[in-house]
Amino acid sequence: MKASKIIAAAALTLLAAAGAQAETYDGVHALTSSASRSEVRSQGVAAARAGNVYADGASAGAQTFSSTASRATVRAEAVAKSHDPLASLDRRAFYRDTVPAAYSKPKVSFTRQAAL
Repeated sequence: MKASKIIAAAALTLLAAAGAQAETYDGVHALTSSASRSEVRSQGVAAARAGNVYADGASAGAQTFSSTASRATVRAEAVAKSHDPLASLDRRAFYRDTVPAAYSKPKVSFTRQAAL
């Protein structure tokens, strides 16, 4: 029993030593650029003045938008939606994705019918 523990400890030590090997350091790599300092500096200045060439609308400023609805219509819809207590219910917010009966819309019609 004691020998098996010693063998297991030795095996773990060998694995740890093998995993702890680091990369070799090759020193600083030699510069292989053919451009002079003044050329690199002028390229850097041109790139800095060009801005972010990968941004689509970042520097385009305010975008124009033409709406088809009037301001009063949009405001009326927003007010109606904000006063509706059941408008913001999301099934994923409840246990087992089921909205409790207390929050569900009534299934009864409130219109009056003529009695016979």
